[in-house]
Amino acid sequence: MRRLFIACSILSIFGLSSQAHAIGCLSGAVAGGVAGHYAHHHAILGAAAGCVAGHHLAKERKLAKKRQEEAAKHHVAATPSGSNQ
Repeated sequence: MRRLFIACSILSIFGLSSQAHAIGCLSGAVAGGVAGHYAHHHAILGAAAGCVAGHHLAKERKLAKKRQEEAAKHHVAATPSGSNQ
């Protein structure tokens, strides 16, 4: 009964979050669930932690890509186009 309550609680939390927050969550939850299963049968806890970690890593990758694109845009704009070097 306790496991059912915990599982329903976690699923309802995931259900209340918007789709935009799900980036990286599913892959992280799968990896965390498998790791948690082998770590003394804590699959639900591992899935929850994996979801958080996966979302964080996806957000960091998106931010790094955005910074890289901004740096490339500024580099192209700063380079003189008509110079004869």
